[in-house]
Amino acid sequence: MGSGQVTDSSAPFDFQGKHVTVAGLGVSGVPAAKVLHGLGARVTVVNDGDDERARTQAAELETLGVTVRLGDGATLPEGTELIVTAPGWKPDKPLFTAAHEAGVPVWGDVELAWRLRGRDGRKAAPWLAVTGTNGKTTTVRMLASILKAAGLRTAAVGNIGVSLLDAVTGDEEYDVLAVELSSYQLHWAPSLRAHSAAVLNLAPDHLDWHGSMEAYAADKGRIYEGNRVACVYNVADKATEDLVRDADVEEGCRAVGFTLGSPAPSQLGVVEGLLVDRAFVEDRQKNAQELAEVSDVEPPAPHNIANALAAAALARSFGVPAAAVRDGLRAFTPDAHRIAHVADVDGVAYVDDSKATNTHAAEASLAAYESIVWIAGGLAKGATFDELVAGAAKRLRGAVLIGADRALIREALARHAPEVPVVDLDRTDTGAMLQAVQEAQRLARPGDTVLLAPACASMDMFTNYNKRGDAFAQAVRELGA
Repeated sequence: MGSGQVTDSSAPFDFQGKHVTVAGLGVSGVPAAKVLHGLGARVTVVNDGDDERARTQAAELETLGVTVRLGDGATLPEGTELIVTAPGWKPDKPLFTAAHEAGVPVWGDVELAWRLRGRDGRKAAPWLAVTGTNGKTTTVRMLASILKAAGLRTAAVGNIGVSLLDAVTGDEEYDVLAVELSSYQLHWAPSLRAHSAAVLNLAPDHLDWHGSMEAYAADKGRIYEGNRVACVYNVADKATEDLVRDADVEEGCRAVGFTLGSPAPSQLGVVEGLLVDRAFVEDRQKNAQELAEVSDVEPPAPHNIANALAAAALARSFGVPAAAVRDGLRAFTPDAHRIAHVADVDGVAYVDDSKATNTHAAEASLAAYESIVWIAGGLAKGATFDELVAGAAKRLRGAVLIGADRALIREALARHAPEVPVVDLDRTDTGAMLQAVQEAQRLARPGDTVLLAPACASMDMFTNYNKRGDAFAQAVRELGA
């Protein structure tokens, strides 16, 4: 963990009259174009697509005086002095190669937001930032709930779906922001310097975008650069601690771990059903502060308790009192389709974790229950399932497989859990979910949990994971009707 005074490289940038190219329309591109135009920049938007939605967005921007080029995201507009890109645009795109050759800087919308905070003379709200392969949104929402319980003006923003640009340029003033950041966003945010930040976990994901696990981890690790107070890491995931060790932070910034076990000094953890803090207390060698009970976390699954500890660590780094951690966790309501208990039917619990769209998330979900009938499958996105199945084999009563890549899971089950009965549904229509739930009911016994934790993306059968979870819940309701 490097130490020393880290300079903030986000020097003021005068946008007046500058030619700025915005790469991509969509959720981030349109607000970025509007903000830049309002700052006096000459804005050109380039966009690969030329569909109806893009044309509607283009027409809105063109009425403001923004130039929009649809169907051409590869060519660098002549005279471009800065590119602001949507986070999903891959670094190897020809547009960025041309920008590099021309010496044109490339920022993401997060970098733009970071540079604009406090620009109008208001106090710039510090950022408490969260990244990781899984659990980001839940942790950020828990953190915002804790901060609000402490009486602070805050919002959960960033990759959670709420524009950071709106938060830093809008009329509302904040004391602190709870910020979710994806690896894409961090890649394009070189100047970001958070008050404190957490990397929750690291597992292979988005490797087609980053090119390698090493590059993916490096982009996640950017969240620690220049941290002022605390770099929060997962004691159970050594890769997150390694990122802290490699980070160049401000003098006095501390490494703070979270663990589901008993915490060492400078850690938060669990002791006899209590969430406790041995990091932000006086004489942490001898003392610990009770923050909340495990039962205050909803749902109290192991990975969700870890999320709560990470949120608590960030809040405590900002000086939040212990009572606010407890009150914030009690007030927190999980998003839909995240280990959501749907119903009990004939002594069997039915749980919707449709948000478990990769193997890492499914592993955490499967670890939360003792005897499971597992509904899984969908689009594998290049994933392999041997490690997941081997780890969960002893918990499986049975498995029901759906979706385009279900054969990959079936083969892993045959290798690592050959005694587990498997129902392979050879259909990918949306109605397959009702049959899957009926088959799961047939396999289950009282005391079991029927768990939808697909370990796969949903787009082969459903618009998104929300629709998949809705279909599961509806099928469960039909069982109990």
